[in-house]
Amino acid sequence: MQIETLAIHSGREVQAETGAVAPSIHLSTTFERAADGGYPRGYSYIRPANPSRSALERCLAALEGGAEALAFASGSAASLAVFSLLRTGDHVIAPIESYHGTATQLREIVANWGVRCSFVDMTDSAQLRAALEPNTRLIWIESPSNPMLNLSDIGAIATLAREYGVIVCCDNTFATPLFQRPFELGADLVMHSSTKFFGGHSDAMGGALIARERSELSDRLRAYQANSGAVPAPFDCWLVQRSLATFPWRMRAHSDNARRVAEFLHAHPAVERTLYPGLSDHPGHALAARQMRGGFGGVVSCCVRGGRAGAFEFAARLRIFTRATSLGGVESLVEHRASVEGPHSVTPENLLRLSIGLEHPDDLIADLDQALAGIGS
Repeated sequence: MQIETLAIHSGREVQAETGAVAPSIHLSTTFERAADGGYPRGYSYIRPANPSRSALERCLAALEGGAEALAFASGSAASLAVFSLLRTGDHVIAPIESYHGTATQLREIVANWGVRCSFVDMTDSAQLRAALEPNTRLIWIESPSNPMLNLSDIGAIATLAREYGVIVCCDNTFATPLFQRPFELGADLVMHSSTKFFGGHSDAMGGALIARERSELSDRLRAYQANSGAVPAPFDCWLVQRSLATFPWRMRAHSDNARRVAEFLHAHPAVERTLYPGLSDHPGHALAARQMRGGFGGVVSCCVRGGRAGAFEFAARLRIFTRATSLGGVESLVEHRASVEGPHSVTPENLLRLSIGLEHPDDLIADLDQALAGIGS
C-alpha cells in the first residue's frame, strides 16, 4: 500500500461492536481480569499498553516500514529510551550539530551512567570512522539536522556500523517517512518527535521509536516503555493518529512552501546564507537528492546580515510568523536557536530557524520581505 492509504487505514479499523468508522478514545487506566486471572483481551493496565496507544503504534510502524513501534510521552522520552540500551563503559557517537535536548541528555544524564559520548561532524565519514571504539554500541544520526539542516549519509553510516556491530538510530523528525526511509538505508531504529509533523497542529506532545525488526532489541525497548512510565495519554495518542490521516498531504504542502521560501531568502540581499537541502548550493544537496525523495522538508534556516541584533530585529518585524519554539504545525514559526541551545551551541548567532506552515506561500514571502527591509544595511 502507498503511504497515503497506510496513514488512514493502519490501526484504524471499523469498530466491531458499534460499526463506528472513527476510532474511539480509550481512557481506561485498568482492564478486567478473566475468571482465571488472565487478560484475554490483551490489556491489563495503561502503562504497559492501552488500545488507543496500540492503534497509534500500528500506524507508526506501517508508515516507517518497521516491524514494531513504541509511542512515548515526548520525543525526549523516546531518545532517552534508546540511550537506556547503553551500559556502564559503553560509548556512543552523536552529531556535534543536533537537537540540543538530545545532546543535553547525553551530557547530563547518560554520562552519569558511565557512558561516554563522542560528538563528531556526521558529514565527515573519516571523522566518524576515527571516533569508533571497541566499546562503541550506538551511533545516533539526525538528518537533516536541527537547526542547520546538515545531511548525514545514512546508508554509509549503517554499512560502517555493521562492520563493528553497532546499533544505528536515526532521528527522522525533519524528513519524515514521506521523504526519507532510514530502514531502507540500513538503520536499526528510527526516532520521531511526533509533536512535530506527525501531530501537525501544535496541540499534542509525543515521541515514537520504530524498530526495523522484532528482536531482543525491540523487546528491551518495550520493557523500558512499560517500566519507565513515559507513555502518552490516550487522548494525545488519539490526536496524533487523527492527524496522521492527513500527514502525507500536509507534509507535501509544508515542503512546497519551504522550497518557495528558501528560494526567496536565497536571493535576498539581507540574507547571508540560506540553509535548505533543496537548494542546489546546499553542501548536502547531492546527498539529499539521493537519500530523500519527493521533497526536502518543511524547515528552512537562514543567517541574516547584522549578526545577532539583525536576527532579532528581523524576527520581531514578522507578522504572520509567530516567535515560538517547535515546528511542524500548520502555522509558521520563527526561532533564534542559539538563544535556547546553551553553552555547547554551534549555531551561528545570526541564524533563525523557520518552520514553514500551510499559509499561502505568497503571504509568507511578503511577510519575510517586509521584515527584511533595511536589515544589515
